[in-house]
Amino acid sequence: MKKIMFMVMMMAMTISANAMSYSAARNEALFLSDKMAYELNLTKAQYDDVYEINLDYMMCVNGRNDVYGSAWSRRNIELQYVLTAYQYNKYMGLNYFYRPMTWNNGHWTFNVYSRYSNRNHYYNSHPHTYASYRGGSSSRHHNSHRGNTGSMPSTSHSTSHSTSNSHSTSNSHSTSNSHSTQHTTQHSNSLAYSSSTNNTSHTSRRGNNK
Repeated sequence: MKKIMFMVMMMAMTISANAMSYSAARNEALFLSDKMAYELNLTKAQYDDVYEINLDYMMCVNGRNDVYGSAWSRRNIELQYVLTAYQYNKYMGLNYFYRPMTWNNGHWTFNVYSRYSNRNHYYNSHPHTYASYRGGSSSRHHNSHRGNTGSMPSTSHSTSHSTSNSHSTSNSHSTSNSHSTQHTTQHSNSLAYSSSTNNTSHTSRRGNNK
């Protein structure tokens, strides 16, 4: 009896390479993402993104070479932008999450069922985009960046920094010109005063000589 149950479970864990439809990929992505949310303690926003990333990956797998090919590498890169460093390190240590699919004799085996055998048990409700998302928006995950601290620099910060430097340069230039003008004026006044004093002194000496 146990052997029969095991064989039934193995059949449930595998899908023929020719039968990987959108509906099948969506259901597998949902089950996998639900368990990732449970074990990695994902937020609702992270859960939504992880579901979409997993669906994108599964819809790109068409054969043995795709299981750990470019789609798998892209999945890991995108997850780095969604998960925190702690979550991502834990994710890599759990093989049924890190390598969710295996190719066996013309079938895909979903490794998460080695840990969670009850296909009907879910810890979370469906992601917000479960009914509408059909894959293909992977670049959005790079820009959303909800968890990891390795995000791209903020454009507004760069603009502010540039503006600050511009103001600083402008103020410095303006101050420098102001000081220069003031120095020239003071120098001119000093010369005028010196000339006036010398003339007065010279006139006084001429008067005394008379």
